[in-house]
Formats: sequence, C-alpha cells, structure tokens
Amino acid sequence: MKKKLQLLATAMMLLLSVNASADTIINSDLNLYNPDVRKCLLDASKSEGWELKSVYMNADKKLVYVFSKDNNDKIFISK
Repeated sequence: MKKKLQLLATAMMLLLSVNASADTIINSDLNLYNPDVRKCLLDASKSEGWELKSVYMNADKKLVYVFSKDNNDKIFISK
C-alpha cells in the first residue's frame, strides 16, 4: 500500500511540475505496466485538462501514452 501511495504522489508531482510552454514533454520514469500508475496518470492528466490522444506499444516493446492540450504534447514511455 505504501508503494502505491509513493507512486501516486510521484506521478502527481511530475504532472504538477510540467512546464506548459514546452511543445513536447517526454517522461520515461513511470512504470506504465502498473495499473495503479496508469489510473493515476489518466486521472491527474484529465483534471489538468490534458486529453488522451494515443496509447500504443513502440518498437522497443514499451507502452507509450500521448496526451495533448492546446498545442502541447506530453509523451509518457514506460521504463
């Protein structure tokens, strides 16, 4: 339970510290294979107005989430 709370807190801090003026933000520190991390990421992004545009598996077999807001993109790649 403590580990889940740490992951939740880490994901929230990462999302809150994102600079909105960047065109593309890439974060590859999250374990997107963990369903709790994915749920936290989706909830936090939605509350900040980011829209999920795409979810796919890249050539390195890593899970990728792409969020968009205005002309900015956030790309999360699993570690």
